[in-house]
Amino acid sequence: MSSNILTAHDLCKSFAHNGGQVHVLSHIDLEIKEKDFTVVMGASGSGKSTLLYALSGMDKATSGQVLFDGKDLVKMKEKELAKLRSHDFGFIFQQMHLISNLTLLENVTVPGYLNNGKGASEVKGRAEKLLEQMGISDVKTHLPSQVSGGEQQRCAIARSIIHEPKLLFADEPTGALNRKNTKEVLDLLTELNRNGQSILMVTHDLRAALRASRLLYLEDGNVIGEMTLPPYDKEEEKSRETQVNAWLSSMKW
Repeated sequence: MSSNILTAHDLCKSFAHNGGQVHVLSHIDLEIKEKDFTVVMGASGSGKSTLLYALSGMDKATSGQVLFDGKDLVKMKEKELAKLRSHDFGFIFQQMHLISNLTLLENVTVPGYLNNGKGASEVKGRAEKLLEQMGISDVKTHLPSQVSGGEQQRCAIARSIIHEPKLLFADEPTGALNRKNTKEVLDLLTELNRNGQSILMVTHDLRAALRASRLLYLEDGNVIGEMTLPPYDKEEEKSRETQVNAWLSSMKW
């Protein structure tokens, strides 16, 4: 049985608005298992991205606990959080946020130099290996503006794992991609998970949800449903889609 890599207890997030409080996350208890591919779904405004930001330390929860490696992110100072995010967590977003005047290879190696504590040649070698794994080694000397959106996102994935994070967070990573590029990116994330990478992803895309080993459904800041799935198998995708669709319908998605 997998152990917990991250745990939330009684997690709440509120914002001040027009003299009152808007409750975005409400008393969430949640465990993220090591080596799982956990996907959070829910309607727009349900709190998916807010949950991801609170769990990753990118945003402070109003109250509750987020425990990682024996430490509570809610109580950590910003300097401690920045170190945690840069060493133990990886991030992929809908927008790739690549540095426009650096090549794809440079975009991957720079965070590797900063976060790994390894020599330049070792970091560059790992970066080149990752770009080859992502299928974009042939354009490694290109600038982001010279490659497709799918190639940019694959570069962003390589950048997010150059420092071998314990947990990879993905916020709508296929949201800006066409169908072909979406499949390629999801195939890469699935392969990473098969090789032991723990992933927590929020999405509204059914195609992305099918890759999960565990699905959570968020409504009005509460986790109201959970579904466990066997490892993704392309040959069984149709039956998996039927099963997931039925579950999502029961959640009134």
